[in-house]
Amino acid sequence: MCIALFVWQAHPLYPFLLLLNRDEYHNRPTKPVSWWEDYEILGGRDEVAGGTWLACTKEGKIAFLTNVLESRTLPEARSRGDLPVRFLESKKSPKEFAKEVVEEADQYNGFNLILTDISAKTMVYVSNRPKGEPISIKEVSPGIHVLSNAKLDSPWHKTQRLHQNFKELFGKFGEDEIPMKKFVEGLMKDTVKADQNRLPNICSPEWELSLSSIFVEIETPLGCYGTRSTIALSVKAGGEVSFYEKYIEDEKWKEHTVSYLIKKVKKNTKNGDH
Repeated sequence: MCIALFVWQAHPLYPFLLLLNRDEYHNRPTKPVSWWEDYEILGGRDEVAGGTWLACTKEGKIAFLTNVLESRTLPEARSRGDLPVRFLESKKSPKEFAKEVVEEADQYNGFNLILTDISAKTMVYVSNRPKGEPISIKEVSPGIHVLSNAKLDSPWHKTQRLHQNFKELFGKFGEDEIPMKKFVEGLMKDTVKADQNRLPNICSPEWELSLSSIFVEIETPLGCYGTRSTIALSVKAGGEVSFYEKYIEDEKWKEHTVSYLIKKVKKNTKNGDH
C-alpha cells in the first residue's frame, strides 16, 4: 500500500512534483534510492522480487505504482514492481508501453501505474482494476492528483486529506521555489485515520482503519507494517531533478538526496536542415 500526490504541468518552475509514502513490512529487504548498478535507473529497489515502486532515468522518464486494495489476490501473479523497471529500460513512449501492459494485465494483482516522459510532456495512467472491467489508458490532465489504493483521484479519506492539506501549503508559495522537505515534514507524517463510515469496505474494518491514514504504522504477527520510505521528487523546467528520500534502515530513520540533470533529447533533422 502506498499513497502518492503529484503535480503535473501546473507550476511555472516545476513541470512535475511528487510526494510518495511507500508502505511495506519493515523487515522486507529493500535498497534505498540509488543508481542501479546494472541499469541507468535511479530509485529504490525491492530485494525480494527485484522491482521498484518508483524510479526514473536521465532521459526524463519516470514511473511509479501503487497496489489496489483487494480482498483476494493471486498467489502466482507476476511481480507488479517489474512494470516500472520494464518501462524505464525500454525505448517505448508511455502510451506504447501502456498498450503492452494492457495485453498482460490479467497476470498481475491489482495495480495503478503512472508512466511519464518529462521531455515529451506526456503522462498516462493505466490500471487493471476493477476486475472484469475493460482496461483503459488515460492521459493524465495537468493539475494536482492523488493516487492511493483505488482508482486515480478516488475520494478516499487519506487522498482527500492529502489533497486538501497540500493545496493549502502549496498556495502559500505561489510561483516561487517549493521547499520539498518542508512538504514531507508537514504532510506525509499525518496519522489521522478515517471515520468508520468513510472506509471502502473491501477488507476487514480493522485493517482498513489502520491503512486509512497518510502515514501508516501497524504491528502485525509478521512484524511492523507501514510507511518505511517517504520520497519528494521535483523536476524543474530546466531539467534539474532532485530525488529526496527519508527511509528506515536498521530501525533508524535516515535521509539523503540524489540530484541530476535530464539529458537533452536530440531531435532528428531532415537532410539539408541545420
